[in-house]
Amino acid sequence: MPNSISLRQQLSRRTFLSAGLSGAALLALAGCTPTPAFLSPTSARVAKTEAARKATGATTKVALRASTGAIDLAGTSAQTWSFGSIPAPIIRLAQGDELDATIQNTLPDATTVHWHGLALRNDMDGVPNLTQDAIAAGSSFRYRFTAPHPGTYWFHPHVGTQIDRGLYGALIIEDPREPLAYDDEWVVILDDWLDGVTATPEEVLAELSKGMKEMAGMEGMMMRMGNTLMGAESDALGGDAGDVYYPHYLINGRPPADPETYTSAPGKRVRIRMINAGGDTAFRVALAGHTLTVTHTDGFPVEPLDVDSVLVGMGERYDVIVTLGDGAFAFVAEAEGKNARAFAVVRTGSGATPASNVTVSEITGRLATADGLRAASEVVLPNKKPDRELTIRLRGSMKKYDWSLDGRPFTMDDPMIKPYSIAEGERVRVNFVNTTSMWHPMHLHGHTFQHAGGGPRKDTSIVLPDRTLTVDFDADNPGRWLAHCHNIYHGEVGMMGVFAYTG
Repeated sequence: MPNSISLRQQLSRRTFLSAGLSGAALLALAGCTPTPAFLSPTSARVAKTEAARKATGATTKVALRASTGAIDLAGTSAQTWSFGSIPAPIIRLAQGDELDATIQNTLPDATTVHWHGLALRNDMDGVPNLTQDAIAAGSSFRYRFTAPHPGTYWFHPHVGTQIDRGLYGALIIEDPREPLAYDDEWVVILDDWLDGVTATPEEVLAELSKGMKEMAGMEGMMMRMGNTLMGAESDALGGDAGDVYYPHYLINGRPPADPETYTSAPGKRVRIRMINAGGDTAFRVALAGHTLTVTHTDGFPVEPLDVDSVLVGMGERYDVIVTLGDGAFAFVAEAEGKNARAFAVVRTGSGATPASNVTVSEITGRLATADGLRAASEVVLPNKKPDRELTIRLRGSMKKYDWSLDGRPFTMDDPMIKPYSIAEGERVRVNFVNTTSMWHPMHLHGHTFQHAGGGPRKDTSIVLPDRTLTVDFDADNPGRWLAHCHNIYHGEVGMMGVFAYTG
């Protein structure tokens, strides 16, 4: 059961009346706006919404065991946490199928699983103290929900900095009426890695939380200070590219010194599903000698766009179609602004295996970002005037490391301190105003939004420094939903909030 919200939050004018307040007290309250009651994740309205989803009657059962263990990084052994492999085995089911996933927690700490990007039932969203109690060490939890939309999704924990370990995997929801024509697919999970090598994520957070002094005169210089990275810069990200030094960058759990090889044949059309599971790194992805056709972002189709590379922020997913040539090709994911890369090989024929540091001209070619995409006609939100408009200012700095939404206090111990109220049936417009000097990949749980002006349907979008991103979504999935920066370290110090449906 989720923790109860405070009595202060639950009280309404009716509650005061039933408590038998005096007439004088009622007059005193007349000029006050009572705090609304918010829906519980286990409310009847949540259950009713789930029951209304189109279900096939089929069930996919999964058992995941969260445990400690070691990962081999090309000869370097690193102790970490995982679901037995990194990434976990791909979970596949069809739209409308039920996922029945039992999570056994053998870790030394509590954990959860968040099913990132899915507009699922609220009590299965995996946010501790908001939608469920965390899964205590030595116990288990059963997640059961209907998969509402096809697309590329993933799963990860939502407790502390656990996402910057190895507890993640891909969740692929197949479309029974798949309109794309392709011969095969390759799921690519990108990650930045430090756990068990240079530090634990908890140690990194503690270091960052001390804040940093201004580095006058150091512009244009990249340097490492402990686990902090200074001077990482990217024009595509509006300046500062990231906070954290990572010794490794991975594709499907493997570093460039021990790359994965994807084997196919010349002329094959391959769908590449890309997922960024990183904690602090955007990746610029390209396949040497090939054009990429972007078809989806965050699970939803877009008008196809031919590009040379794709910029993928933390939590984002992009699907591309590529027609493979003959030979061996470098698949690179540059750690944007950090002078490092993840690397894999695509082989369709003979030829020397490319070196991990090979120059790939496509990296500097046509770059796909979300603001250059448009939603496919079948998923464009109906034209409607917003019923509610929220302006949320992203605040904070590296100096104090005090990231927040609107300066509001936030803690996962009591996430309902000051939620943003919304009502079922509303068209909600959100203006994310970035007042900081860093980029932030903002993620909304339980919904997809559309970039204003016909842009893509997404659940995670980059907001550049000193820029405003305006998005619309329909409040059609009742409950309490987290919204946060998917830079795990920004989120953990306070760049989180809750969109809560009124009762």
